[in-house]
Amino acid sequence: MGTLQGKRALVTGGSRGIGAAVVRRFAAEGAAVAVGYERAASRAEALVRQIVESGGRAIAVQMDAADAASVRGAVARAAAEWGGLDILVNNAGIIRAGSIDDMSLEDIDATLAVNVRAVMVATLAALPYMSEGGRIINTGSNLAERVPDAGKTLYSASKAALIGWTKGLARDLGPRGITVNLVHPGSTDTDMNPADSPRADAQRERMAIKRYGSPDDLAALFAFIASPEARSITGAGFTADGGANA
Repeated sequence: MGTLQGKRALVTGGSRGIGAAVVRRFAAEGAAVAVGYERAASRAEALVRQIVESGGRAIAVQMDAADAASVRGAVARAAAEWGGLDILVNNAGIIRAGSIDDMSLEDIDATLAVNVRAVMVATLAALPYMSEGGRIINTGSNLAERVPDAGKTLYSASKAALIGWTKGLARDLGPRGITVNLVHPGSTDTDMNPADSPRADAQRERMAIKRYGSPDDLAALFAFIASPEARSITGAGFTADGGANA
């Protein structure tokens, strides 16, 4: 029996990359998983089919992380389908990189809407459906703690905001038996940052273990944090970046 048997989860940004790996791992561990996606309907539906054909439970839930009403609606649909929620993974995110002189108000608003506000909105929407043993896991970035080069100021600031949100929320929800934690991925081999991209070697040079992370490696960490074994862990940040920030 899997470590998440009988649990009900929503993973935002769940149709690709790290999010899709988390969805697959949660389903393999026995959880019923709602796959939050914005535009990649075909990817989300293919992932759901794969899980269902393997004997698992999954649905696809469309949501626009920049739209608070859409986020609330996705949480409500997932909770209605599963009869509640035990696990919320706030994984949806965007990056606007480039010279700080070129950053526009639209860039600022878009980044904060998806990377910060959506996390808060989804969490507040999910809490009425959660009880003791609930898990909230936020996806940050190793760039929240160390910015090795220029051009990532806005993204880094948005991910750093999740540190304070996670720690404060852990205090608020501790008496209710709900844990809140943060995973900081480093360079991970996804279509957003492939291990064979022109900028990959420079990222490897910063690592102690000079190898890009795998989405499946990160999914294992998410699954542990979501499991009963992690019941005493809250307000914590887990950096999985091959030692780039060491």
